[in-house]
Order: sequence, then C-alpha cells, then structure tokens
Amino acid sequence: MYLTISPQKTGSSYLQSVSDFVKYLEKENDNYGLEADEAYFFNQDNDGITSLQVITDIDANTKKLHKHEPKFYSITINPSQRELSALKNHTKDLKAYTRELMKAYAASFHREIEGRAITVKDLKYFAKIEYSRSYKGTDKAVRENQKYIAKIAKLKHHIVKIERNEMAGSVKAKQQAIEQARATAPHKLNGKMIEAGMPKAGAQTHVHIIMSRKDQSNRYSLSPGSKYKASTVELNGKLVKRGFDRDRFYQKAEKQFDKQFNYKRHYVEQYKARKTLLKQPDVYLKQLWQMTPKQRALGFHILREAGIQTKLPSIPVNQAQLAAKIVKQLKKGLTRAMRSGSIEI
Repeated sequence: MYLTISPQKTGSSYLQSVSDFVKYLEKENDNYGLEADEAYFFNQDNDGITSLQVITDIDANTKKLHKHEPKFYSITINPSQRELSALKNHTKDLKAYTRELMKAYAASFHREIEGRAITVKDLKYFAKIEYSRSYKGTDKAVRENQKYIAKIAKLKHHIVKIERNEMAGSVKAKQQAIEQARATAPHKLNGKMIEAGMPKAGAQTHVHIIMSRKDQSNRYSLSPGSKYKASTVELNGKLVKRGFDRDRFYQKAEKQFDKQFNYKRHYVEQYKARKTLLKQPDVYLKQLWQMTPKQRALGFHILREAGIQTKLPSIPVNQAQLAAKIVKQLKKGLTRAMRSGSIEI
C-alpha cells in the first residue's frame, strides 16, 4: 500500500479553492454510473455528503491562511491488487478503514489544542472512493511505448498532409505503418497498445481524502507538511508543540490494514522495508535471501506485479553479486514508491 500526502498546487501556487479538485474526483460519477453510496463523499461520522457541501466547508475553513499557504491537503490511499483481494466489499471495507486511518493521522501530530492531544474529532476532512485508474505518461508501460506513440502521431500527421496535397505519398502505406507500430509496441492491454489515458485492468479501488489545513474550529493549523517530527518552540511567551511523525503514520496505517482485514503482509510490501532498501540495500537483500524459497519467490512475484522487473538468480550468490544484479533494478523500479514514503512538497 502506498499513502501519499500532498498540498494541492497549480504550478508553484496553491489552489485557493477546493472546487477544481472536487470536480476532478466527481468524474467517475458520470463515467461509470456509480450507485448513490459510491458516488458521494463521506467523513468520520457521515455518508452521503455532496460535492457542494465539501467545497463550501473546506473553502470556508481557511481563517488567517495566506495565499502562499496550502488551504488543504490531499491524502491518497492506494491499496495493491493483492491487498484489495483481502477485502470482502471494497466500498464498505475501505470506508471503515479510512475512518480508522484518520484516527492514526490525528495521533501522528505533535500538537495540542487547549492542552490536549489532537484527535480525529478535530479534523475536517472528506473522502471519496474511486474504482478506476488510467495510465499516465510516467507509467513504465507508457514510457516504453512512447517511441511507437510518437511514430504513430508523426504518421498521422503525414496522412493529413498527403490528403491536403501538401506531401507526396500513399495514405494506405502510412496506415499500414501505423498498424505495424501498434503491433510491435511492447506493452498492450486486451490487444491494444497502452497509451496515457487508457483505463488500467484489474481492481483499482483507492481513496482520495481532502484534509483541511485548519481544524474543525477554524482556529488551529494542522500541517502534515511540517519538517519536524516533534519539537517544542516558544511562541508569544508560551511553549508550543509542533510536528507530524510521518513514519509513525505510515507504519500505523499498515498495521491497521493488516489487523482489520487479517492481511499477511510480505516483507517487500512493508514501508519499513522500502526505507531499508533505500538506506541499506545489503540488509534488504540479506532479508530476502534468508527467506524460504517459497517466500522469496513470492516477494519477487509481488515486486513484478507492481511493475518492478527483477531477475532472480537461480542459485545463491554472494552479496556483491546480488547488489550488482538486483539492487539497481529494485531501486529504479521503486523510485516512485519511495516518493510516497514522504510528503512531496
């Protein structure tokens, strides 16, 4: 599972209203004809929340925030297909999980409100479940198909010029060349070349959470973008706690999912393991190689399902050889996943 937390921006500027983001999250309502319970937003206590209420409440909860400060944060819960297979009902289970997750989110703040710790009741948030994803230009399949996509675009441009008598050539030959490019592209889905915007196959259910920067009272700022885990500073003659413990939040999120759905998380799926790969690749590989052959094979299978291509040696090799053969592949493939282990600001 990958959790991302980010302030919503347009280029270098923060959005002053949540309306565009809400409209983006509403796109599935029309495209997929969702049922009422699936189409609406929800929060800790209520279901069936309309997009208008989300926009009104978030936009009004920005007291004393300046233009250069984020008004809200986007939290995304991205379960893997393997994790989704542990759920009995995607909508009900992820809604229940989100509500437990937000308790952990609140507890990860090193802040106090009137002398007490932050709780989920202090948070103003709205969440929406989505059921599909589309390929983006940054996805491996699209990147590796890109030269074929570019070739096809060029051929189509030539066809237009030929039809306008601006260029000599055969339209039929160009069309055949287009079909050949599509056929030879390395990544396809249901026989079609994968391009940006194409819906992904399989279960793709995930959750978007809109989290107000200010608490329910509109008096206190709660920023998960704080560069501090936990610190105390003197402000106006008073000692004030500040900070957000990202590591604690991500680890509690995993533990909650595993407990709630009796999920047996493999080592390679753990947030802690991804951090180990980044900082101590030799320790990561040693952990993999000390597993039973069945568990080790499962680990590499999970990585491949996530789009990370690795070649598993058929026999044990020394640590240096492992590093040369595998670490480079793993690090390259997990770069995107690593970014979800920290707040992107």
